[in-house]
Amino acid sequence: MSYWTCKTEGGVVTASYLNPPMNYFCAEGAGELGDLIETWRDPAIKVVVLVSGVDGKFITHYSVEELLTYAEDREGLRKAGTALTAGYHALLLSLRSLLKPVIVAMNGDAMGGGFELCLACDIRIGMRGDHRYGLPEVKLGILPGGSGTQRLSRLIGASRAIEFILRGRIVKPEEALAMGLIHELADNALARATQVAHEMARLPPLSIAMVKRAVYEGSDTSLANGLDIESDGFLATMLSDDGVTAMRDYVAQPFEQRRDWLEQQNKVSKYVGQ
Repeated sequence: MSYWTCKTEGGVVTASYLNPPMNYFCAEGAGELGDLIETWRDPAIKVVVLVSGVDGKFITHYSVEELLTYAEDREGLRKAGTALTAGYHALLLSLRSLLKPVIVAMNGDAMGGGFELCLACDIRIGMRGDHRYGLPEVKLGILPGGSGTQRLSRLIGASRAIEFILRGRIVKPEEALAMGLIHELADNALARATQVAHEMARLPPLSIAMVKRAVYEGSDTSLANGLDIESDGFLATMLSDDGVTAMRDYVAQPFEQRRDWLEQQNKVSKYVGQ
């Protein structure tokens, strides 16, 4: 069975997950995503959008049926050790390591492993409606094992994350926005994600890649090391043809038109890397 379907337009690939009726994540779906991520390293792909193909369900959560099968095989689980979570961690790290934007259109429930997948994306766009986002694992006698404890604490701080996870909270999209769990809300998450994706696809790809590297690698190390990473990225962009082209274009504008130029740069593509 194929759980993911993809379409590409204008350098934007939209990947839709389909596992009705509940759109639970599973080992096969995760494996397919891992294979897709490798194809998305193609320079022709500028932005990735993840979405659900089931109304009202993004990825509801990881299949509890599958997890229970693992848990009931005590001997097999002991032998496997932490391999189960290590594989999921590696999957989400490979998604984050893509040197291009990954936008998730959270067009339905996104809890547990589904919410952890969202946390590994660069931009999270929620959708208004009767949906829930969060990490309810403690209510099932387990904990978020797909990086939720680590990603959420880095996103909103340890103090807020511990309360959220200890209570197994799931929240409506409006509360998720207020907490900083998502970046924005839309009536149609996919339409908005697609709009943002095509805008970003028109920006210089090297500067996008270096921003991701500086933010993510820098946030995982000391300030001094982070500044070194930032400096390396800045040098790379300064040495790029796209950087020279864009800066020449900007300084060629009359002073009174430069702010408008900045506002219009994601409307038209003119860069070597495109």
